[in-house]
Amino acid sequence: MPPRVAGATTAVRTPRAVLRCDGAVVNERFSVEPRCGDAPPRAEDARCVGVMRRVTAERLRYCGLDALMDDALTIVSELLTNAVLHSGTTEIRLTVTHQDDFLHIEVCDGQEGSIQPKSANDNDQSGRGLTIVEDLVQENDGTWGVSDDGTTVWCLLTVPQGGS
Repeated sequence: MPPRVAGATTAVRTPRAVLRCDGAVVNERFSVEPRCGDAPPRAEDARCVGVMRRVTAERLRYCGLDALMDDALTIVSELLTNAVLHSGTTEIRLTVTHQDDFLHIEVCDGQEGSIQPKSANDNDQSGRGLTIVEDLVQENDGTWGVSDDGTTVWCLLTVPQGGS
């Protein structure tokens, strides 16, 4: 190794991001208790959203998809929270795949429904989730929707060139 010279700087070459995954990134299911009326979800059901968020973060990082990390995690959180709060289901599935320069996120709750972003007032404590999803999808040159049977909300995000 050459001797260090005081005051000299060494250029650090940052390696180009390498995408290590093509296909499945996350494929997880978790059980929840159906909510009764306006009661809040059980604490353990609400915690599942955070666990799935952490699993997704680790898998995206492993796959070299760091450039989409913040937006993908926000979308995962919003879609899973909607399923926990509004579906009345007993099982929720999160699937994230990477293929053909797209990150595909799906949340399936097995219950028919529709997605309609709504306008929330400044005083509302909730109701902005799908609007946030819609905005993030547009920012990432993607698209989103619901399956024909209404049981799965999905979105496609364009993976930036170089992955990170």
